[in-house]
Order: sequence, then C-alpha cells, then structure tokens
Amino acid sequence: MRGAQDKGRATELVLSELAQARVLNVNLVGLIEVTLSLLPLVRRARGRVVNVASIAGRLSLIGGGYCPAKYGVEAFSDSLRREVSNFGVKLSIIEPGGFRTQFLSSQHMLSNLEQVWSRVPAEVREAYGQQYFDHCFELTRKVLHMTCSDNLHLVTDAMEHALTAQHPRTRYSCGWDAKLLYLPLSYLPTSWADLVLTCSQPKPAQGS
Repeated sequence: MRGAQDKGRATELVLSELAQARVLNVNLVGLIEVTLSLLPLVRRARGRVVNVASIAGRLSLIGGGYCPAKYGVEAFSDSLRREVSNFGVKLSIIEPGGFRTQFLSSQHMLSNLEQVWSRVPAEVREAYGQQYFDHCFELTRKVLHMTCSDNLHLVTDAMEHALTAQHPRTRYSCGWDAKLLYLPLSYLPTSWADLVLTCSQPKPAQGS
C-alpha cells in the first residue's frame, strides 16, 4: 500500500491534508488495521507479512505527512516482526525509491502541487513566496524525470522473494535512487544528510 502522497512539499504547505489525517490514514493507519485484522490467520498458518513502506521511511525528505507515515510503517513492521517471530511468521519491508506509477507521474504530482499551493493560507504563501513555489515546481519536475524508474518489476521481484524465499530479507530497497542515493545518505551523520538534502532547496521569501 503506497496510497496518498505529499512527498516533496514543505510541511506547512500540506497542513490542510494533515488536518484531515488523509495521508496518515491511508499510508499508516489503514496498513496497520489490515495487517492486524489478518494476523490471526497468518499466525496460525506460520505465514508471511510483506509491508510496502518507502525509502522515505528511512530518510525523511521534504514531505509533510508522507514521510512520518512511512516512518510509522517501518516502526510498526519492526515491532510486529519481533513480536511474531516466535510463531514462525516472517515479516519483510519493501522500500521503493521513485517509480513511474500513477501517483508519481509528473502530471499528477505537478498538478497536485499547484492545487496545494492554491489552498494554503495567505500567511503561508506570503512566508514562502511565489518564487519559492516556482523553484519547487521546477525542481520536482526535474527530480521526477531524473530519478523515477519504469522498471516496476524491481518492486514486484522483491515482493516475490519476500513471499517465497526460504530466508527472506527483513528489508528490500528497490531502485537505483534508493540503493545508491537515499540509503547511503540515511547512514550519514544527520548534519551531513541535512546539508546534502537542503543544498538545492530554494530560500523562502521570509527565510533568514
């Protein structure tokens, strides 16, 4: 379950979505409810659980409610894996990077970004400024073009291995950006990761 996204947008720009808890409900609460509802059957069958998180659950990008939700999926899955291991249940986490899906299509993301900007309070729009939004819009377009992969089989192959391998891994990072960029960044000291991730960010109109 990947669901709703607001990844790539400043946290203040998606407060209306957070207030409705839409992003958290779809990406975290829904996953927990489905997993727990089926857990008695999985436990009796000594089966497997495969939860789809995101590389954004290992390294928090600018992303409003999306990154906290995916961090929650990681934490819930780690806790559950340790809890059910004595029942013979194995749990794996899939951590995709950027893939060209319906949610990560340039048209969908950029259109959604414009809608969010049009809905934010005037105070927030004034604090960030139109130039900030224009820069974010263009940066989002470039990042989607450069990093998103069409090779969705990388994700489905990871799912298949998690479900059928005798010794499944606890985590599967999928995509070159996840393996070569975001995962290594997640192991850096926080101040270094902050520097790398914010070096291309535009400066807000009222920023210091």
